[in-house]
Amino acid sequence: MQQNQKHPQEKNDRATVDLLLQEGRSDYNLAELARLRIRYRGFPGAKEIQQDLDRLLREWQLQEEELFTLTRQLHESGDLYRRGRSGEQEDWS
Repeated sequence: MQQNQKHPQEKNDRATVDLLLQEGRSDYNLAELARLRIRYRGFPGAKEIQQDLDRLLREWQLQEEELFTLTRQLHESGDLYRRGRSGEQEDWS
């Protein structure tokens, strides 16, 4: 297996991560960070994205499990992605 694979969603995800870094913490951005943490967990590549996801956790002063707890609560309270950026689609692939 190649050590630094390119993820098929890497280009779109790079743009999302850049927005997270610019916009800062919000309910929607917490959900996006959690979604991307799950997507890239254990993925043997996309090291820059993974480093930026780690950076966001540090900057937002969260541990990964705290992030997941918060976002579970946000998802339970309603359709978080409807309240997000207009035109955005939920992408869990």
